[in-house]
Amino acid sequence: MSDKLIFRLITGISIFVLVVVVILNRKLIPVTIPTPSFVYFLPTLNAIINGTCTVLLLISLYFIKQKNIEAHKRTNILTFILSSLFLVSYIIFHYFAPETKYGDLNNDGILNAEEVSSAGNLRYVYYVILVSHIILAAGVLPLILLSFYKGLQMQVEKHRKLVRWSYPIWLYVTSTGVIVYLMVSPYYNF
Repeated sequence: MSDKLIFRLITGISIFVLVVVVILNRKLIPVTIPTPSFVYFLPTLNAIINGTCTVLLLISLYFIKQKNIEAHKRTNILTFILSSLFLVSYIIFHYFAPETKYGDLNNDGILNAEEVSSAGNLRYVYYVILVSHIILAAGVLPLILLSFYKGLQMQVEKHRKLVRWSYPIWLYVTSTGVIVYLMVSPYYNF
């Protein structure tokens, strides 16, 4: 496959994933079947996957610093597989589950003055982390895919240039995914 074709494929996949996530988060497709019981475990699973990916990314960095390319490659492939599993789980959860609002103690979907006051300034910290997490998660997918392609092709210099950006963003996204979960989980209404 040519680089041009790969770039088009990566662009198409990235746009498709972004559109699906937006459609599901905005609840533009109505849920027509009962929510399976496993759906309520998915946020915890997602946090576990994100935490695992954070650790694996750090291990991957260690391996490449040690010039252990094979271990580096295997670790990144495992991290990529887990991140893909996370994406599927995230999409399933957001299709079925109602929106959770930070600070919504009575789970009515509306923040009253008492709930806003109770959440305090931590609410703003949560939203800064959440918004940066979402924006960077949307933007990092094509960088990760391109980094993988160049790495698997052993185009080391191009891989390094891409990873200079994709690695810290991916690490930030996986680690803030855990933080977002820990902050919002007390407000889940299931």
